[in-house]
Amino acid sequence: MTCAIREWRPEDKTALAATLNNPKVLDMLRDGLPNPYTEQDAEDYIRAMLSSDPDRVFAFAVTVGGEVIGSISVTRRDNIHYRTAELGYYIGEPYWGRGYMTSAVRQVCRLVFERSDIVRIFAEPFAHNAASCRVLEKAGFVCEGTMKSNAEKNGQIVDMKLYALVKE
Repeated sequence: MTCAIREWRPEDKTALAATLNNPKVLDMLRDGLPNPYTEQDAEDYIRAMLSSDPDRVFAFAVTVGGEVIGSISVTRRDNIHYRTAELGYYIGEPYWGRGYMTSAVRQVCRLVFERSDIVRIFAEPFAHNAASCRVLEKAGFVCEGTMKSNAEKNGQIVDMKLYALVKE
């Protein structure tokens, strides 16, 4: 099966909440998400994404066979970086290692480059998240470097990598 990206729908809240209640998924994301992540939290997120500025936030559900398996977004930066955007994503553990996220990353980057004036999309995965780094590499992103001791996650100081894809 292939994956697709589509706009969020209110009924996606159950799948979204289930994915974000997995500690293995949360361990690879930035802090700040409610824990536990309720269906009300998911509903609030979906509502916020659907009402966001369509030239600033490109947020989508990642689906396989119509089922929501993850999330992906590209968010425009500000000031002198307004033509640069940050990519963020996650996928449910049962779908890891199947190429779905690489496909979703390719799809969202193509869409953002076609529909906006953004010329650079970047991502900052934890350096120890080899699977996420591989997703970015397979989608054509270039590793621009390692940011040493860049974050604290789960009580540990960790490195992060900086990847970017520039519009051709």
